[in-house]
Parts: sequence; structure tokens; C-alpha cells
Amino acid sequence: MFEAMTQDICEFVNDSCDLLGFGEPDHREPAYGLIRNELFARLVERGFRSIALETDRVAAFAVDDYVREGEGDFEAVLAEGFSHGFGAHDANRRLVAWMREYNERRAPEERLAFHGMDAPFEFTAESPRRYLEFGRDRLGLDLDLAPLVGDDDRWGGMEAVTDPDRSPGDTDEARRLRAIADDMLTALYAEAPRLIAAASRADWDRARVHVATALDLLRYHRQAAVRTDEGDRWSRLSAVRDAIMARNLLDVRDLEARRGPTMVCGHNVHLQRNRSRMSMAGMDLAWNGAGAVVAALLRERYVCVLGGTAPGAGEAWGLTAADEFKGEGRFPLDRETLEGADAVLHLNESAT
Repeated sequence: MFEAMTQDICEFVNDSCDLLGFGEPDHREPAYGLIRNELFARLVERGFRSIALETDRVAAFAVDDYVREGEGDFEAVLAEGFSHGFGAHDANRRLVAWMREYNERRAPEERLAFHGMDAPFEFTAESPRRYLEFGRDRLGLDLDLAPLVGDDDRWGGMEAVTDPDRSPGDTDEARRLRAIADDMLTALYAEAPRLIAAASRADWDRARVHVATALDLLRYHRQAAVRTDEGDRWSRLSAVRDAIMARNLLDVRDLEARRGPTMVCGHNVHLQRNRSRMSMAGMDLAWNGAGAVVAALLRERYVCVLGGTAPGAGEAWGLTAADEFKGEGRFPLDRETLEGADAVLHLNESAT
């Protein structure tokens, strides 16, 4: 098989690593999630204190409350705390249960944290209403958003993203909502001393993330309203989503900087260092993924491990240096992508 194959992820994590990207080539293959859990447990022994998954950041607050403080019901947290239906994945159920068990025996500052890196959109995008209302209520504003937001269904339907003519993103109401959200974000900073003294820094951060998410939704809807070639249009939408992922990851690192490094897990296309490419519905899309953005900003503090398979039998999985990987299996990695990776999680096809 591969001479460099190992099962010790710490061999590929340098001392300056703040953010370890761990990619998978297919969300539907359960083995990657289970291996991720095992490797995260080893990284915790090395000092990692947080994990970020490709799931909605605001929804993930419910998971973090559960694993750190035991708040909420396990099944409800899995149903509501993950986007894209990822709470139904067995590996994620096991991860949440293990993190809660680990944290029960630890002081608050040593407990593991759970974060989402994604926003609440992909092929659909929510109404910004509930995120703006959260910020409004924390700021104590007397502001009726209903006339501007209107029916939430006009934002949340698939046609609002797929059809520029039916997108609300370029309306006068949307532009006014973006101005309100921007003013709210400024007010949160201007009133930070009072708000944090009245509640906590964590509560202030959650208000900030809610308002930032409202702005992200309005940005995404605005991009969805742009009339251009469909391939270019979806490349731009992908770029907006990944830029927001990157900003979320940088924000997570700011929050976790004093506690230890963060492991981030998502699809290869989001975490690879080189430009992302994908074929969809006859279109060839290209954009800079979150990994490319954070790699440019964090440099050696970002370590990238991608997932792939290769023909053959032997051990079910292993890690190998990217320049030693010769796999051409079900999830091939091209040479450019490999050159931008530090290591590859190799899964034998016989194990899938």
C-alpha cells in the first residue's frame, strides 16, 4: 500500500497550527465521519478544544449549549442544531454524545466547544426576519420589521434562489433591511460595554452572529437576483457562501484563540487550498473555497487534510503525506488539489 501510511494525525499537525481542515469527498460515506470522530479525540489529547462542522452557525449554538452545559434534549438538539439533515448521521450523533460525556468531567474553561461554519442557505435561503428580530430584541429597539420582510415564503422558496426574476434580493425592501442590519451591527459594537455588563460576552457574541447572518442572507439573496450566465451565477453564489464560511472560521478562531486549536470538517471542495471546481447540471463552476481564503490569511497556521479513496485491500484507512498519495479510486483528487494539501485520509475502496 503506501509506505507513508499512518493512523496518527498528530504527525501532520505542525506546532503553529491553529485550524486543521479535515475534508471528506462525499457526505454520504459514513466512514469519514466515524474516522473524524476518532481523530478529533486524538487531537483533543494534543490540546484542541473545539470542532467546527459544515453546518449552520446559528443552529449550532443549540449543539454547543448541549455539549458544554447539558442544555436541551439530545434528539431535539440533533434535529434542530444541524442543517442539511446532518443531525441524522450516526457519526454526528456519536460526536455530540462523546463531547457531552467528555465535558461533564471538565471545568468550564477546559470543555470542548461545537461550532458551525456554514450559513442557512445553499439551494434555498431563509428569510432574514428571525435573525434581525434577535438583534433587535437584544438592543431593545422599537422596530417593526414585518412591513419590510413581508411573507417569509417569498424568501425561503427554491425559486427565490434559482430564478433571478423571483428573487426578493434586489428590492427596495431588501436594500432597506440591509441598511437596518448594518446599523444594528454598528450599534452592537457601540453598546458592547452596556450589553456585556447586563448579560455576558457570550450573549453579545450570539447577537452579533445573528445580525451578521441576517446580512449574509441579504447578500446571498442579492447575488441570487443578479441576471447573468447560469454557470457564472452559480459560481458567484458558491463564492459568496464560501466567503461567509471563511469569515465564520476566522471568527471562531478569534473566540477560541486562548483555548487551543480548532478542527474544521466539511467537504473537500470547501476546505482545499486551491481553487474549487464542480460540475452541476451541465455547468462548470469555479470559485475560491473557504480553505483557499483561510489558507491565504492564516498561511502555515492552516493545515489541510483531504479525504480520498484508492483501490486495494489491507487496512481500512490511513493517513499519508499528500505528495505520497497515488490513489485513483472512487473519489479521485487531482494533482493541483494534492499539491495544496498537507495529507490525505486514505480510505480503501474495500472498506466503503
